[in-house]
Amino acid sequence: MERLKAYLWPAVGLAAILISGNALYHELRGLSVDEFIASFQAISLGSWLLAIGATLVAYAALAAYDKLALDHLGHHHISIWYITVCSFTTYALSHNLGASVFSGAVVRYRAYRSKGLTAGEVGILVAFCSFTFTLGTLTLSAIVLLAKPDIIERFAEFLPIEMSLTSGVIILVLIGLYVLGSLIGLRPIRTRWFQLHYPRPAIVLRQLVIGPVELLGAAGIIYFALPEVGNPGYIVILGIFLASFSAALLSHAPGGLGVLELVFIAALPEVDPAGVLAALAIFRLLYLLVPFVMALVVILIYERLRFLAQRNGGMP
Repeated sequence: MERLKAYLWPAVGLAAILISGNALYHELRGLSVDEFIASFQAISLGSWLLAIGATLVAYAALAAYDKLALDHLGHHHISIWYITVCSFTTYALSHNLGASVFSGAVVRYRAYRSKGLTAGEVGILVAFCSFTFTLGTLTLSAIVLLAKPDIIERFAEFLPIEMSLTSGVIILVLIGLYVLGSLIGLRPIRTRWFQLHYPRPAIVLRQLVIGPVELLGAAGIIYFALPEVGNPGYIVILGIFLASFSAALLSHAPGGLGVLELVFIAALPEVDPAGVLAALAIFRLLYLLVPFVMALVVILIYERLRFLAQRNGGMP
């Protein structure tokens, strides 16, 4: 059974890549390499700088995820620099490797265990960060559905616009219940290994702010890199990004390869496909590939320092 689980998610990810790749091929049959290169070269320096700035915002928010989780656990002794490097490395790996065994969770475990957290606390931290991301996704999805209810037609024309409004209201109600649970102080959930305490109102408030910021930054990378002609505006791009990024995560395809492209191409018929692909290429470069290379360097340095400390009789 364990061996089956080890191969299941990579197989799911591979299947998602193949299916998306086939669908994407049919969408882009008339597109030439020269058109893609021309669209990439047409992106201005100002757009590049704005996209880089959006990337920094996104990764700064991801570091805030970890800081918020540590505050929830009561660990205030870890420096913000250490948290930032750990968070950056974690997400740079997990964004690129998907459901791989060598994931960001391993990095978090080794890094935070060395700072005094128990295995149970690291598990809570990982779950807390995942929930903060989910909360941010739901919050922004509700806002997009209420602000641009016709966005649902980009994904399924047969669905009524009223469904967007209803879904947005339901999501906001669920978020409101979560906030209410914090205000009335629900009892902690106790298991054999740990206690899961409901976040304090101050923590929940910060979740509602920090959670969306990362997604706003990540979507901004694509928005700034898209051509102006046919660009439907940031709110629509944000909505498409939320749908595509969620689909990519569910597919378990490494880096959402093929899935992101397919959803964006299908949901943006008014934008030149070459321009969409060029924007997504910049997103992959700034948000995925460059951080991934930097994360590998951080891991090599960290593991070397640990090795030297152990050899010299220092703390492991």
